[in-house]
Amino acid sequence: MKRDRLEGPVRHRRRPPSTAAGDPDQRRVVGILAAGQVLGGVGMGATLSLGSLLAAAISGSNAFSGMAATMSTLGAALLAVPLARLAQARGRRVSLSAGAVTASLGAVLAITAAAVRSFPLLLAALLMLGAASAINLQARFAATDLASDTTRARDLSLVVWSTTIGAVLGPNLFEPGEAVGAMLGLPELSGAFAFSVLTLALAAVVFAAGLRPDPLLTALARNPAGAGPPRRAGALAVLGSNPRARFAVAAVALSHATMVALMSMTPVHLYEHGATLAVVGLTISLHVSGMYALSPVFGWLADRAGRLPVILLGQVLLLSALLLAWAGAGSRPAVTACLVLLGLGWSASVVAGSALVAEAVQVEHRATVQGTSDLVMNAAGASAGALAGPVLAAAGYSGLGLAAMGLAVLVIAWAGTSARHRPRAEHPPA
Repeated sequence: MKRDRLEGPVRHRRRPPSTAAGDPDQRRVVGILAAGQVLGGVGMGATLSLGSLLAAAISGSNAFSGMAATMSTLGAALLAVPLARLAQARGRRVSLSAGAVTASLGAVLAITAAAVRSFPLLLAALLMLGAASAINLQARFAATDLASDTTRARDLSLVVWSTTIGAVLGPNLFEPGEAVGAMLGLPELSGAFAFSVLTLALAAVVFAAGLRPDPLLTALARNPAGAGPPRRAGALAVLGSNPRARFAVAAVALSHATMVALMSMTPVHLYEHGATLAVVGLTISLHVSGMYALSPVFGWLADRAGRLPVILLGQVLLLSALLLAWAGAGSRPAVTACLVLLGLGWSASVVAGSALVAEAVQVEHRATVQGTSDLVMNAAGASAGALAGPVLAAAGYSGLGLAAMGLAVLVIAWAGTSARHRPRAEHPPA
């Protein structure tokens, strides 16, 4: 039987039936997921900056401030697969609600850690708060469960876009949080965690009450191939036999690693070259805007032009950013433009790549493969961030940009090889 490296067996490949465009269930699901994302984003954003400050204050050394981001990322990676398995067994409603409750309890534990001045307890709290990032990633996939082939990337991108609201509002709650914390008698630098407790608990309520009927369980019930006892297969086994899904997971992970490697070192580079904290903050804000603000545009484009072309567009944008980093490391405007392009490249690659992950496997394996994708994505980002520091120290910002180009080139080469083997009969976007 003819077999394609990207698509798998040609004749017997079956796609789950999709709901029609404009399905009222799907519109409701996207709205609920977006509302939950806003609440979860505020909860996470309110503590993002405080985590590093609190870690430094409790530990007594700035050297431990980076542990906040490390533990949060590690928590997101460790919880991605268990929450995905829970979604596959009990539905998105239970999984997303459980993740939000876990993160809310993590915020309670962070306040406790500040009160008793316990650094290990704070690390445990930040690990639990990583659940907020895990459900943030899972929510984008939940938007695809009932989506049609022609709106899957758009619906996913709308949920990604809603993250922008929380990302902007959250960090601005630092001072109000301290005022509220003082009124409640909370320890210094822990006030914003009170907002996190509330907003993450509200997100859990929104998911639990709003995702009825559950989108993933509904998709499983509508899928004729899923009738009878579910076929059990581990995510690694599915990825091992499905080149299309394997490429999609790799494209998302490598794009994320490229972004994290350069973004994480940009504040250090700018600050060491005389930039004020205001300039650094503005540069990162523009980068975050590039990551999320235009995601609906890339989602629409992925539905119209196909997933693979938009992934390639993302790689071109990433390469353009890295070229600016290499050639314009000494110019602040060039570095700012570099970070904007970096965010746009990440957005195009992750939106289109995530849509491809969602449709590359049968619905009965979808959640577990998506959880593995999020695990690999977080692990790749954490590894890239850890390696970027030594590269920056040894080769400078220009050298870091040059080194990161290899990741984008790898995705382009893989995509080119895959495209040459695509079956002509395939008609949905890929």
